[in-house]
Amino acid sequence: MKNNRPAWDEYFLKLAMLASERATCPRMHCGCVFVRDKFVLATGYNGSLPGLPHCEDVGCLIVDNHCVRTNHAEINALTQAAIHGISVKGATAYITNMSCTSCAKALIAAGIKRVVVFSDFHDTLATQFYTDSGIEISKLDMPGKIINYEIEKYTSAKKTEKSN
Repeated sequence: MKNNRPAWDEYFLKLAMLASERATCPRMHCGCVFVRDKFVLATGYNGSLPGLPHCEDVGCLIVDNHCVRTNHAEINALTQAAIHGISVKGATAYITNMSCTSCAKALIAAGIKRVVVFSDFHDTLATQFYTDSGIEISKLDMPGKIINYEIEKYTSAKKTEKSN
């Protein structure tokens, strides 16, 4: 059996893509994963504040052509880390889309040292701020959108009634 293991950057970008599937704003689905030493510290996706209505349920709240009902994926990942007492200093941020200016400033202030993305974002100074702050930016191709799990090839796996 040929081993098609993804490289680490591709693996963590795919996790960010998976996180983005939880997003609740139809204007953008974004995911963010913080990683240090190949260990996931926190994840986030763009969505409403806890306990408040989601854009997909009540519509977007647009101010200056931006939806302000949602927190961006980076902010949600930062708050998840903070709630659980996890420092992201020195970590890499894997993000599906380049940060907006405000999120870039928050990641810089939190001590992120590297950003890995595969898509750009409109009206942002993120690249300039990251570069000026000495943060490495890696813009990669979008990873494959398919998760390759073929249960029938694994001799120790057994399908259940529900996996058919």
